[in-house]
Amino acid sequence: MLWSGWGDPAKARELPEQVRRLLHDLLGVRAPAVPAAGLESVRMPPAALEPRLLDALAGLVGDGHVLTTHEARVRHARGKSTPDLLRMRAGDGAGAPDAVVLPGGHDEVARVLRLCAAERIAVVPFGGGTSVVGGLTAARDGFAGVISLDLGRMDRLVEVDAESMTAVFEPGVPAPEAERLLAAHGLTLGHFPQSFEYATLGGFAAARSSGQASAGYGRFDDMVTGLTVATPEGDLDLGRAPKSAAGPDLRQLLLGSEGAFGVITSLRLRVRRAPAEKVYEGWRLPGFAAGTAALRALAQDGPLPTVLRLSDETETMIGLARPDRIGGGEAGCLVIAGYEGASVAARREAAAAVLSSHGGVPLGEEPGQGWAHGRFSAPYLRDSLLAAGATVETLETAGFWADLPRLYDAVRLALLGALGSPLVMCHISHVYETGASLYFTVVTAQEDDPVAQWERAKEAANTAIVEAGGTISHHHGVGRDHRAAYAAEIGPLGVAILRAVKDRVDPRGVLNPGALV
Repeated sequence: MLWSGWGDPAKARELPEQVRRLLHDLLGVRAPAVPAAGLESVRMPPAALEPRLLDALAGLVGDGHVLTTHEARVRHARGKSTPDLLRMRAGDGAGAPDAVVLPGGHDEVARVLRLCAAERIAVVPFGGGTSVVGGLTAARDGFAGVISLDLGRMDRLVEVDAESMTAVFEPGVPAPEAERLLAAHGLTLGHFPQSFEYATLGGFAAARSSGQASAGYGRFDDMVTGLTVATPEGDLDLGRAPKSAAGPDLRQLLLGSEGAFGVITSLRLRVRRAPAEKVYEGWRLPGFAAGTAALRALAQDGPLPTVLRLSDETETMIGLARPDRIGGGEAGCLVIAGYEGASVAARREAAAAVLSSHGGVPLGEEPGQGWAHGRFSAPYLRDSLLAAGATVETLETAGFWADLPRLYDAVRLALLGALGSPLVMCHISHVYETGASLYFTVVTAQEDDPVAQWERAKEAANTAIVEAGGTISHHHGVGRDHRAAYAAEIGPLGVAILRAVKDRVDPRGVLNPGALV
């Protein structure tokens, strides 16, 4: 993973000259005056951990599994939000941990947490490093130091139960490797978020992830049937049955907790049989309102495709659903529909009747297959835009169908008010019977302080989401970026309940301090 950007450095590419001209003419984007910093020039505070503590950690996880090199610290300093990347490109590694610790199993994780609690060392769990909500930079005040607890060594498929259709994984398994391991058994998770190529299963659970095929396979929290979690105060082993009426489901308390309540060391996940057939296609709807009505009809009355997405007029015109063809969009609103599994032809025909009844025009398989081919490439485009002098970021929310138009307008107006004349695009990325998510992409010219520029816009958007009745995050999580808005969403009593849980499982507050609560 590129330390100051997304993914494989070999896949990074410069923007075509015509796109650069368009950005300049449309938004006033100019190339940055200062080139991006190199890894070796990133500035970091001196490591604070005493040698005796480093030795103690090495005694728990083994020599060679406690890293203090410049490169290791830089690579674990931040996540992949636009402010994270802007700071790293400027050579600002202020959030770097003092050491990277790689445990080899549950018992080692538990021992590390007990030591860190006793010695007041902050612990930031680290999976694939793909957080986009400031979830990987701990608050340092009051701690003897900070470690990044990298779970990459815990990367095994432990068990496959083909009768119950579950599989047990360690948390550090990267998503592509999980699919490869399951494919050997004719199975799949069906979880394909945009972070798929680099995120880990433990990270999916900790952030309550939702994949692009959630209409067919469900969200990741729907897949989790069991969890093992290590905390400084002991272990939790949750999920004895598929469903239970034995009190509140504590799995739901740990899902989405972002390492603030404990470290996930094992997951039992529901799996599905690998689909025999996959077909993706495109449709043009006359407008966002008509497209939203069509998606609602499919979500409520069926048939529901496995993948279902709707780009608004601006996103369709720009062509953002096809990052490989940016600038080559068309009029109207693009719908991407994908069908996987059994009875594909029948489901596709029935869905076509619904889309046609709302004014949809079929575009054939080429737009759908093109989207599927480039479905994980948008973050590379963001890096190219940052390098060209644009500030570009995404944010997402969700609401009930009746509230969606108001939520859509509120967020757009907030971003326009905060940034002047940005390019604001949106698509519906996930649908449910009762509502849907809205995923916004914003592009504008960088100001002298682009981090402050985006923080201003983010605060305005967060306020608009809360006031319009949406949730502060549908699938990115809370981290530090959404913490204040999350508190407003759940109210003072909700915050007090979470704080009480935190105080019980982590009384010294060493688990990812500053995140979530």
